[in-house]
Amino acid sequence: MDRTINPSVSAARELLRQHQQTDMLRWLDNLPTNEQETLATQIHKLDFSILHLSEAEKNRGKLEPMRSAVSISEAEANSERFTKIGLDALRAGKLGAVMLAGGHGSRLGFDHPKGMFNIGVNRTLYIFECLINNLMRVTKQAGVPVPLFIMTSIANNAETRSFFEAHQYFGYDPASVHFFPQEELPSTDPEGRLMLADRAAIATAPNGNGGWYASMARTGMLETVHAFGIEWLNVFAVDNVLQSIADPCFFGAVLEAGVVSGAKVVAKAEPEEKVGVLCLEDGRPSIVEYYEMTDEMRTLREPDGSLSYRFGVILNYLFSVESLDRTLAYDLPLHRAFKKLPYYNPSKGRVKPDAPNAFKFETLALDMVRLQDNCLAYEIDRHREFAPIKNATGTDSVESARALLLENGVVL
Repeated sequence: MDRTINPSVSAARELLRQHQQTDMLRWLDNLPTNEQETLATQIHKLDFSILHLSEAEKNRGKLEPMRSAVSISEAEANSERFTKIGLDALRAGKLGAVMLAGGHGSRLGFDHPKGMFNIGVNRTLYIFECLINNLMRVTKQAGVPVPLFIMTSIANNAETRSFFEAHQYFGYDPASVHFFPQEELPSTDPEGRLMLADRAAIATAPNGNGGWYASMARTGMLETVHAFGIEWLNVFAVDNVLQSIADPCFFGAVLEAGVVSGAKVVAKAEPEEKVGVLCLEDGRPSIVEYYEMTDEMRTLREPDGSLSYRFGVILNYLFSVESLDRTLAYDLPLHRAFKKLPYYNPSKGRVKPDAPNAFKFETLALDMVRLQDNCLAYEIDRHREFAPIKNATGTDSVESARALLLENGVVL
């Protein structure tokens, strides 16, 4: 039987030819008919534009320090007013929270969703549990639940959902929790060739934390946001166990300022701290990564001695839904990262590499800030709200997070 009769497989072959994926084309031709059709279905859904991603550096505009911000002392002085504004808006159902939880805890030696990691010492305390506890402090203060949207990945979606169900959502209202998987993009080997995840599956990876809103739109979750009348979303990373979520003081400050976005920031501890910095680019809010900064930018200081580029971002942002809706008309830039990616080798079967072997393509949440008309920098005390868990030991680790949790009275 001539298998080229199947129009889906024929079209998939043509796509592979157009994009010079000769190895994958040969593999497709050698598969049994049923596996050909399975692989062809996925090929049709691939975003082949990533194969032609330019490595040219993005031309940055004129970068300047962002000198206006709500300082810690200003937030404390106006706490009562800001908090009342924020609580009134929370009670009116205007805020939703979005947890970015698509990653695994591989850097912690934990082959499960990072949020399932136990950071307790003498008792069990999961990262997910810690974040829900932080959110519940606000919902108890407001007297209403905050809709919580949890972005998973295709790989960890089922396990994450099951984990929440098994732990009764850690006391949170299950009707207020909504899961959605983020979009995936194909990965390539160093020569730009598509890779296999299995005999009839292309290797893909989550498209980075910048794709959260587009993923909400694609999965239909954005319809829920609009149906609920939510006007603002507080997006935050899963790995900062000390952060305040749906913070009414932060929310109130942003609302009073009349801006379309806000960013929680910490004062950089030192010029060389590896953290992205909120700044201005051609007069608009932007973020400059630590590796993009010149020595002059890193060491530049204000008359009072503070660093000029000092507002380090912690991936806790407020965005107006109206402004976010406008961003859907733009394609965020793709960033290429060389990572370890398990794959399928036709002669060896499944391979788990010991070193980076593949390029993943990611969008970054910081690029969404660049699409906003304005952004309020809201400074927080890093000892009270910044305990990221990125490594097993050392800086931003399980050890450092545990120490900060104990410092803030959390029983471990």
